[in-house]
Amino acid sequence: GKAYGTAARVKIGQVLISIRTKEEKIEIAAEALRRAKFKFAGRQKVHVSSKMGFTLFSKEDYNKWKACGRLIPNGMDVKWLSSRGPLHRLIGRDNC
Repeated sequence: GKAYGTAARVKIGQVLISIRTKEEKIEIAAEALRRAKFKFAGRQKVHVSSKMGFTLFSKEDYNKWKACGRLIPNGMDVKWLSSRGPLHRLIGRDNC
């Protein structure tokens, strides 16, 4: 027969939905995702990350590097400026 619809092929452990929210709204977002997981077949779990937004930095590291001026906004994530490179980028900044 004909296919009834289409389905996504998902691997075990693959992220289905990612959201960013403010610190005070984490419980509300987790409850919304808990309710949404019943719409998907199989078993899902809600994971609250210790990272800042969609970056690779923890919240403490993110705030530290942001205060030092080592992070540059890049769309939905950030670029990290290492201590290597042109001197004009580092002169006049506190080396944290």
